[in-house]
Amino acid sequence: MWTDLSFPLLTRRQGSVAEDASPGRPPPPFMRGPKAFILHYIRSRPLSFCLLFVMVFGAACCAVGVQYVMKFLVDAMSGPRSDGSAAWTALSFFIGLIAAESILWRLSGWLGCRTTLGAGIDMRLDLFDYLNGQPMRYFAENLAGSLGQRITSTAGNFGALTNTVVWRVLPPFVDFIGAMVVFAFIDWGMMATLGVFVVLVTAGLILFGERGHHHHRTYAGHANRVGGELIDVISNMWAVKAFSARHRERERLAQDFRSEAEAQRASWMYTEKARVLHDVAMWAMAGTMLSWCVHLWSVGRITPGDVVVVSALTFRILHGSRDMALSLVDMVQQFGYIDETLRVIGQPQSVCDVPSAPHLESRCGSVSFRDVSFAYSGSQDAVHDIDLHITAGQKIGIVGPSGAGKSTLVHLLQRLYDVQEGEILIDGQPVRSITQDSLREALAVVPQEITLFHRTIMENIRFGRPDATDEQVFAAARAAYCEGFIRSLPLGYDTIVGERGMKLSGGQRQRVGIARAFLKDAPIIILDEATSALDTESEMEVQKALVRLMRDRTVIAVAHRLSTLTAFDRIIVMRGGHIVEDGTAGELRQQHGLFDRMWRLQADGLSLDEIADDAA
Repeated sequence: MWTDLSFPLLTRRQGSVAEDASPGRPPPPFMRGPKAFILHYIRSRPLSFCLLFVMVFGAACCAVGVQYVMKFLVDAMSGPRSDGSAAWTALSFFIGLIAAESILWRLSGWLGCRTTLGAGIDMRLDLFDYLNGQPMRYFAENLAGSLGQRITSTAGNFGALTNTVVWRVLPPFVDFIGAMVVFAFIDWGMMATLGVFVVLVTAGLILFGERGHHHHRTYAGHANRVGGELIDVISNMWAVKAFSARHRERERLAQDFRSEAEAQRASWMYTEKARVLHDVAMWAMAGTMLSWCVHLWSVGRITPGDVVVVSALTFRILHGSRDMALSLVDMVQQFGYIDETLRVIGQPQSVCDVPSAPHLESRCGSVSFRDVSFAYSGSQDAVHDIDLHITAGQKIGIVGPSGAGKSTLVHLLQRLYDVQEGEILIDGQPVRSITQDSLREALAVVPQEITLFHRTIMENIRFGRPDATDEQVFAAARAAYCEGFIRSLPLGYDTIVGERGMKLSGGQRQRVGIARAFLKDAPIIILDEATSALDTESEMEVQKALVRLMRDRTVIAVAHRLSTLTAFDRIIVMRGGHIVEDGTAGELRQQHGLFDRMWRLQADGLSLDEIADDAA
C-alpha cells in the first residue's frame, strides 16, 4: 500500500513543513508559543484560577500573620504575669490564623486539582484535534509513541507549572512582602536591606536560569525521542526476535539512553549550580539580618518579640526564597518542554478544510480526476496529467508495477494529500471545497495493510459504523467470512485482537477489515489489494462477498492479481505516474499492449515488477 511513498519519505527532514500546493494553515494563535498556550487555558477557566490564587494568597498571608502575632504573644509573656489577658488574646489570634491557614490550603488543594486536571483534559484534546489534521506524511516522519508521549507530558507539564506558581512561587513572594511590612515596623534600614538583597538574589537566579534554557529544551527533545524509539522497538518485537537483533537493539537503545542521560545530567547540574549560588547568598543574608537584629536588641531598640519575629521571618524567607528561585528555574524547564512539544505538533497543516466548507451533498458515487499531478517532496511526479472519469456504479481496476502511482491515486481521492495541479471531484464537487469528514464518509476503504485497534473484534468491525446494532455487525462478519474463525476464539466477538491486530493472522485481519467496510455501506469502495493476505479458497469466498458489496456502488480496486479484475467494467493500466491503457480486460487483451503482456507473463508466475521489467 505504501510502495509509492517509501523513498520520497526517507529523503525528507523530520519536522519540516509539508510542501504541497497550498501553503498550509498555520496553527491557532494559542499554539504559537508556550506563553500563549498557557494563557489560553488559564483564560478558559478565569474564575477557578482567580479563586485559586486568592485562596493561596490568603493562606500565605495567614502564615505571615501567625509569625507577627507570635511577637505579641512573646512580648505579653515577657511582661507582668498579673495581666494575662494580652497573652490569651494573642494566643486566640494565633490559633485562629493557624486554623484559617489550614482551611485555605486544603480548599486550594481541592480547587487546584479540579482546575488543572480539567485544563489538562482540554489541552490533550486540543493537541489531538490539531494533530489529526496533519497529512499522512507527517505521521510517517514522526514516531507515534513519541507524539503520544508529547501530548501526555504537555498536560503534565502544565499541571506542574501551575503547582509551581501557585504553591512554590506565590507563597514565598507573599512571605517576602509580609516580611517587608513587618520589618518596616521594627526598623526601616533592616527592611530596605532585606528588600534589596532578596530582589538582587532572585533576579540573578532568574537570569542564571534563563541561560540554561537550552539545556532543558535539549533534554526534553531527547526524552521524547528516546521514548518514541523504545515504543517503536517494543511494537516491532517480532522483527527483533526473528532477525536475532536483541543485542543489537539493546546496544542501540543503550546509546540513546546514554545520550538522554547526558542531556539530563547537563540540565540537572545546571539546576544544582543555581542551588549552590542561592545557598551562599541566603547564608550571607541570614547572618547579616540576625546579627543586625541582636545588635538592636542589645542597645534596647527592639523587644524580645521583635527578635523572635525577625528570626522566624528571616528563616522563612531563607527557605521560601530558595524554593521560589529554584521553582523559577523549574518553570524555565517546564516552558522548554511545552515549547519543544509545540514545535513538533504545532507545525502548519497542509491538508485543511476551507472556511465554512459544506458537506458532500450527493452520494451517487461518480469520481473525476481532471489534469491531476502530484509529487512527494524531493521527488519527481508520482502521478502526472491524470484525466479519468468514473461514472456512478462503475467498477474499475488499477494495475501497474510498484511505483506506478496506483496507491498515490487512491490516497489523493481520500484527500490524505492535496493535489498540486488539477482537481478531483466527487459527484461534481471538488474534494478540496467540502469537509474532509463528509468526503471520507462517502468512502469505504479496504487497504492492503489492515489497521486494527487494541480492542475487541466487535469494536473493530463496528468502527465502520458506530451506531450499528449487534445483528448488523454479525451480518457484516458473515458476509466477509469472519464468522468461522471468530466463533472458534475463546471469547468470540469479545476477543481483544492485540496491538495492530497481532493476535490474528494476516488473512483474519484482512477479513475483519472487509467486514468493517461492509458495515460502513458507503457509495464508493476503494480496494487496495484487499484480498492479498488470503489463501486461494478464502479469496474466492471473499470475492463472492465483494461482488455483493459492490452491487450498485462505485468501486476502485488496486490489484496485482489481474485475474481478480476480469468482471470489472474498466481496467486502468499505469506506468511511471501516467495512465497508459484504459478498457475492459477483453479489450486490453486484444490490443496486445502492456496489459496483455502482463497477463501472459503473470500466467507464467512472474510478479508485476518482473512483468514491468520485461515489458520495458
